[in-house]
Amino acid sequence: MLKYKTIGTLSEGNYKEKGSRFLSYAFPVKSEEEIQQQLTLLRKKYHDARHHCYAYVLGKEGNIHRANDDGEPNHSAGDPILGQIKSHGLTNVLIVVVRYFGGIKLGVGGLIQAYREAAADALANNEILETEDFQFMKIEFGYLSMNEVMKIVKDYQLGILEQHFDNSCEMELNVADSVMEQVRNKLSEIEGLRIT
Repeated sequence: MLKYKTIGTLSEGNYKEKGSRFLSYAFPVKSEEEIQQQLTLLRKKYHDARHHCYAYVLGKEGNIHRANDDGEPNHSAGDPILGQIKSHGLTNVLIVVVRYFGGIKLGVGGLIQAYREAAADALANNEILETEDFQFMKIEFGYLSMNEVMKIVKDYQLGILEQHFDNSCEMELNVADSVMEQVRNKLSEIEGLRIT
């Protein structure tokens, strides 16, 4: 599975129930360090909130995931948030729901509903993208091979990050994981070309 679904940008949502406010935030993330940074920022911004519940899924396969109830009854907050991420088939996503208590207890069923709805609202306000990871590749070749190289760049829709043309040519390319092997094979057929 080289392609995966994630979200495009930060989005917000909210849900109100019996005086309690649930502010939700969906972030595209790549690492647990990034997740901790976002949590720290939200805890500072909403330092007076009762709970900062969250869930995340990381990795192309979506095999790294965690749900946190932050003091709410077990499985009443983090799991419904995680359920929203998984029901959309997303990865590399963090959703945080900040709760301001309104004075009336909602019960476990009410909490599950509220956290699920708040998370769903944040996702509804975002764009779901199908994407894949890219790798960096640097090549060196003779000027006479330029047409062959440019044909491969065009055929495989490679991103040219940088290029230098002199007696010999250098190019830095962005190559999608799904075509990396084919691109390497095609480039290796060009006489005198080096992949560095």
